Amino acid sequence: MTARASDRIVGRAPIALARRFYQITLSVVAEAHADTDLRALEFGVLIHLHEAPGIDQNTLADRMALDRTSISAMVYHLEQQGLIERAVNGMDRRARELRLTAAGKRLHDRQLPKALAAQERILEGLTATERRTFIDLLVRVIDANQSYVGPGAGRRKRTERARARQTQPRG
Repeated sequence: MTARASDRIVGRAPIALARRFYQITLSVVAEAHADTDLRALEFGVLIHLHEAPGIDQNTLADRMALDRTSISAMVYHLEQQGLIERAVNGMDRRARELRLTAAGKRLHDRQLPKALAAQERILEGLTATERRTFIDLLVRVIDANQSYVGPGAGRRKRTERARARQTQPRG
């Protein structure tokens, strides 16, 4: 018999529960997009570009709380697949505007119902009222902890000992 998370004290810790929830969501998302070449966060990119065509990579990175290197790699991969296109911004030549291609729009439209069904599947153990409450509570927790969101958040700070080792001559 498998023990449930609610049966163990450690299983009630918010961090442990959040990690397990994240595992579940990644698995459900992977299942929903199994018939595509999309990686975990790439459908999120398609959603953002569908909702805000022409946004630049930095704005996309901010909206998805990802670093610029990760966004750049995702954008490159999606561009290579012919799903998005980059264009130089006429007002700021350093910025790249992003848009879905026709193929990207078709893939978005085909996968959106699967993604929505996956979200419903994740929360199927809750009533409609509980789902709304759960989402509202998640939003409140996230909003109250914005200082921990974004590039580099959650990385361990280097210890004094690690910094000293790095500066010591080798030989």
